[in-house]
Amino acid sequence: MVEHIVLLKLKSDVTTAQIDALPDALMKMIDEIPGIESITAGTNNSPEGKSQGYAFGFIVRFTDEAARDAYLPHPFHREVASEHIRPLVEDVLVFDYTV
Repeated sequence: MVEHIVLLKLKSDVTTAQIDALPDALMKMIDEIPGIESITAGTNNSPEGKSQGYAFGFIVRFTDEAARDAYLPHPFHREVASEHIRPLVEDVLVFDYTV
């Protein structure tokens, strides 16, 4: 199993409506891309003050590394990224690990 963690540093002009629409767009990938077991997403609410400006994050859980590798170039993933993620972000941090 692979945990694919994505943290987003949002642009200053991003609206609440855009942020609220993001989880729904991400969840659609479960039905469209084989090998995704689950997706969780949300805004940062840590009291530690160590987010370094990353305000939104999501985790995609894959069955294995092959599923993760197939997801990366998948047309639906590229569509979600280009329509719902890239327009909102200043920077992205990605961290994957095998469970």
